[in-house]
Amino acid sequence: MTTTSVTIEDLRTLIAGVLETEPEEVTDGAHFAHELDIDSLLMLEISTRVESAYGVPENAVAASGATTLAELHAFLTSKLTSETPASPLIRPRLMSEPVVRLFLLHHAGGSHLLYRGWAEHFPENWELCLLEAPGRGNLQALPLIDDCDRLVDYLHTAIAPLLDRPFGFFGHSMGALIAYQLTRRLLRQGEPLPTWLGVSAYAAPQSEADADSSPHLMADDELRTWLRSGGGSPPQLLDKDDVWHKFAPVFRSDFKLVDTWTPPRSPEPVPIPLTAFAGRHDKLISEDDLLAWRALTTNFRGLERYEGDHFYLMNHQQPLAAAITAAMRSAAT
Repeated sequence: MTTTSVTIEDLRTLIAGVLETEPEEVTDGAHFAHELDIDSLLMLEISTRVESAYGVPENAVAASGATTLAELHAFLTSKLTSETPASPLIRPRLMSEPVVRLFLLHHAGGSHLLYRGWAEHFPENWELCLLEAPGRGNLQALPLIDDCDRLVDYLHTAIAPLLDRPFGFFGHSMGALIAYQLTRRLLRQGEPLPTWLGVSAYAAPQSEADADSSPHLMADDELRTWLRSGGGSPPQLLDKDDVWHKFAPVFRSDFKLVDTWTPPRSPEPVPIPLTAFAGRHDKLISEDDLLAWRALTTNFRGLERYEGDHFYLMNHQQPLAAAITAAMRSAAT
């Protein structure tokens, strides 16, 4: 029978039934894979039962990125109690009074799933807020936004009520551009500013934009080759025509957003600490491009390099979380 409400105890009992264990063994914060030994088949069974019991869409549990009972309960609660349109905010560890909020912004062609599992690496009293652009994930029914200012408008509206405590922005690739522009928007409008800004794998905006590379105008084969060279895109997405044709519009829309954005002339440096991050073998961004962020902040905290390519962060969740935590704490003192 489909229900419209969910308690964490009911959810605990359901999961314990699948695992054939006692409910008290399924603690709120126990990691599904690492501590409860839930493999992909068991997770599929849990997801199917949860979706059936609570009337949520197929694959919604997997797409939520929940890795603990508490995260799954928060996801289902927000899903079942909201009568408003789907939100671009995904909060894996929903809190009423977090000490800090960290907003994470994804890359072109991506979604909030880039940051799946990150919450467990941050302090327990921090709330992570994963921002999702329309046209993917829970926002799949919404039209894509291919203009930077319009996407900033959309996300600004969503996060405005949550800027009531110290917060930071971290954006990867296109997400770095959006994080920077959100910061400039807040500054221009006299609103609370982030304690710290992290920009990953994105060249500092310059008034003399590089017009040589416009991925959104590339032919399909050229674009797929270009994406392969950057790494990070699953081979099945690029190699299978039916899958590619489903996701190609998202890539083209996001790349159009980046390619058509006009950097400001002589922008005022943002008055907050800024750290740049990158993979050592990123073929898309040079070190000089990354160090150029120095001119766009009053407090450049340096460039941190990690082993890997444009999507280095997929293999460095824990050290990146530690670096971001340290940077945020240092910036707040």
